[in-house]
Amino acid sequence: MMKLSEQWNVFLIRVALALLTFAAFAQVLGNEFVNYDDTKYITDNPHVKRGITGESVIWAFTESHFFMWHPLTSLSHMLDCSLYGLNPRGHHLTNLILHTASVLLLFSILRKMTGRVCTAAFVAAAFALHPLNVESVAWAAERKNVLSGFFWMLTIAAYIRYTKQPRIANYLLVVLVFSFALMSKPTTVTLPFVLLLLDYWPLGRFRRKWQNKGNFLQHSEFLKSNYQELPPWRLAAEKNPLLILSVILCVVTIATQKGGGALKGTEILPLGIRMANALVSYVSYIGKIIYPARLAVFYPHPAFNLPAWKPIVSLVVLVAISAAIVYFGRRRPYLIMGWLWYLGTLVPVIGIVQSGGQAMADRYTYLPAIGIFIMAAWGAPELFAQWRYRKIILGTAATILLTAMLICTHIQVRYWKNSLTLAGHALEVTKNNDIMHNSYGCALFEQNRFDEALSQFNSALKINPHNRLAHGNMGKVYANMGVVYAQRGQSDLAVKYLTGAARLKPDDPDVLNDLAWVLATTKNDKLRNPGDAVKFARNACELTKFSQPEHLDTLAAAYAAAGNFPEAIATAEKAVDLALSFRQKELAAKIQKQLELYKSNTPYRE
Repeated sequence: MMKLSEQWNVFLIRVALALLTFAAFAQVLGNEFVNYDDTKYITDNPHVKRGITGESVIWAFTESHFFMWHPLTSLSHMLDCSLYGLNPRGHHLTNLILHTASVLLLFSILRKMTGRVCTAAFVAAAFALHPLNVESVAWAAERKNVLSGFFWMLTIAAYIRYTKQPRIANYLLVVLVFSFALMSKPTTVTLPFVLLLLDYWPLGRFRRKWQNKGNFLQHSEFLKSNYQELPPWRLAAEKNPLLILSVILCVVTIATQKGGGALKGTEILPLGIRMANALVSYVSYIGKIIYPARLAVFYPHPAFNLPAWKPIVSLVVLVAISAAIVYFGRRRPYLIMGWLWYLGTLVPVIGIVQSGGQAMADRYTYLPAIGIFIMAAWGAPELFAQWRYRKIILGTAATILLTAMLICTHIQVRYWKNSLTLAGHALEVTKNNDIMHNSYGCALFEQNRFDEALSQFNSALKINPHNRLAHGNMGKVYANMGVVYAQRGQSDLAVKYLTGAARLKPDDPDVLNDLAWVLATTKNDKLRNPGDAVKFARNACELTKFSQPEHLDTLAAAYAAAGNFPEAIATAEKAVDLALSFRQKELAAKIQKQLELYKSNTPYRE
């Protein structure tokens, strides 16, 4: 039982952690949605925008969401839409609340396992305030990161309870909460491994014939009242149900991403290149944890341009750190646990299995960096153990460090104000970033700054035009250029670029839909091609299982252009009904006007 004074101190620390977290991220409540993934996850996703309904719940559990199966994340976005509509403030607030809850849980579980109140508070504060975590909190589409992080912490809390009272009911609670984490983000598959690390330290459940128990007791308050050792094989077998869930989700995720084209094959990015980039990324992440400068939402993959010396030096650094940790970790088990936590939790996102075109991403350190924080928090007091004014020095250093984190985080949140500030900053701190040139161009297009948008798209096309890893983004750029030219009434250029986009992205329904729309509705008689318009529009509808009202609208326009008005009327009516079911009243009104034209045997023209 804690003394009353200790309970009061713990309460004050929790309040301070919550206030600091909100202070660091308060600006996010005034930020907008960004055009980088927020559209796919929220603003342009009809299933999400309709909020929580029976159909949307079924969709969340039976269909992938942007090439990933994470039904709880999808449901959380739907709930936000039910509560706040498309007001970004509410969506950002949910992210901030989840992050704050994870901070408080991290403090509680570390304090409970180790009995170190101030040390646990420092780790939780570093997790709360570190600038690398801005991407996870300030990006609405990264709900999956903060939601899975919350269930990650909750799983550990349930596991601590189980280790104290090893009952079936308590273990089933661990399995249940872990399944929630998996359904929030697949990268939490490494959690069983982390639980095994916690068995080593600070829970001390490993049977150690070769070590002095005192080495562990001095670092863990938990062991003094809960000392139960088991053979390693027993502890590993104990995790089997969790591992089975992890394997199942890995199979589902790989199949989903491969089917959606998100995974890059070895013919595009050889395994050797991936391994080299993984080594460099491991060291780069450590560098950014220590000195979080020049952070960007997207870091271009070096692909075949990675200097040979970088992976070699990175391997030497990692081996040297690992050797030092093994040597010193014999009496300091937190070093081994923290280092393996960092290395292990990064495995799913380190790039061996390449998903997307990034070299690395700040959001990938959200949970792995905790391992480094633990090493620093428990190691620093021992490093200065012989100093006379150790407490004053450590307290002052911690205050300065956390204050610096808070200020840097406050600044970093500003870059997430909107799509222009986000992409603009990324272009300032990175090189050859075709993804961000495209994003910046789209933001300019939204402001009707067409010439500037085309300039950004052209800049994107000039970067690595022969790099197959970039072909997907080149297709997006072509499509965006086509839309810009269509908006300007230059149908010939619109068709040219949209046709190029369809060649690079033949399974992208939005690209096919845009091309079909121009071919069906252009006023240029020489360019109008109703037959191809119907073909492309039907392909787009088939790819989305006739579930998108915008695509049905285009198909109706294509039928009308071909003179098939009965099909045009029937398809437009379906589009109106679907738009209304998705609460897209403006779109429904637009299609309704076009429907009246089809009823009078008149095709729609832009």
